[in-house]
Amino acid sequence: MKKKVAVVYGGYSSEHDISVKSGQYVASVIDRRLFDVFLVHISRKAWLVDDKYPVDRGDFSFYLQGEKIKFDVALVLIHGTPGEDGILQSYFQLVGVPYVSCSPLASVLTFNKYYCNHYLYGLGIRIAESIILRKGDEIDKEDIVSRLGLPVFVKPNAGGSSFGTTKVKEKIQLELAIQAARAESEEVIIEKFVPGKEITVGVVRRNGVATALTPCEIRSKKEFFDYDSKYNPDLNEEIIPAQIPVDKLKEAMRLSERIYSYLNCRGIVRIDYILREDGQFYFLELNSIPGMTEASIVPKMLRHDKIDITKLYTDLIHEALEG
Repeated sequence: MKKKVAVVYGGYSSEHDISVKSGQYVASVIDRRLFDVFLVHISRKAWLVDDKYPVDRGDFSFYLQGEKIKFDVALVLIHGTPGEDGILQSYFQLVGVPYVSCSPLASVLTFNKYYCNHYLYGLGIRIAESIILRKGDEIDKEDIVSRLGLPVFVKPNAGGSSFGTTKVKEKIQLELAIQAARAESEEVIIEKFVPGKEITVGVVRRNGVATALTPCEIRSKKEFFDYDSKYNPDLNEEIIPAQIPVDKLKEAMRLSERIYSYLNCRGIVRIDYILREDGQFYFLELNSIPGMTEASIVPKMLRHDKIDITKLYTDLIHEALEG
């Protein structure tokens, strides 16, 4: 009998619409000869299978024509909460449903940019100097500028797709930038600007081993790789392989595999860096549930590396089922 696969998408954050597209694309590439595939749309209003059948959250099941259907495995494609922050993974562990995604601990850590960066810094990974503002903290613009200089990046500490992220060039812009970030997350991270090339690397566990994909260089036609740049091909170039020396391509791949292992990741992730002119990689963030639309960077990397995405998801599903 075919295993029943739930492709879970949507979520409660500003990234909802991108997650829907990721979920629909991934559902389209799963091998239907091996699996029965169901789309599970999670929103604040409801959890629905195929946008019509309510999910019983007590055991992650639903009724179809009077028959109770219980899922064998879940693919988590929710960017932002409650997928990328580990909440859904914890739920699946409680109800005993295997899933394709990072563990709750890895998800919580990677979703919190400040803590993740400083954890990795303790393991020898270079990061940009930063300041965190928590709820209720006063904004001391003089202190921020004296410590980090200008420009700086102001970001939600928990969030993705560059929602609420601003590159601040003048002190007077700080307050509005912090307000925009706080609209996405209670905590705000302010990072020192690191000039250089933006490099991103996909990593997936294959046959039990963390395996990096060919690095991609991102060239945004805007100030940085913001939301518009990410989802408007006219505003950016995504170059695979990245136009950097071969030894740096290999270094980025080995570094990404180390970080994947340090954080005990599972499934497919994407890791972002800045490569400075002096040849040093600076870690920016790890996306534990990266965009997986047909036009997203990781699928482009898979196509470049001639990795069959259908076979890859078959392997990931079997790995989750085997525990």
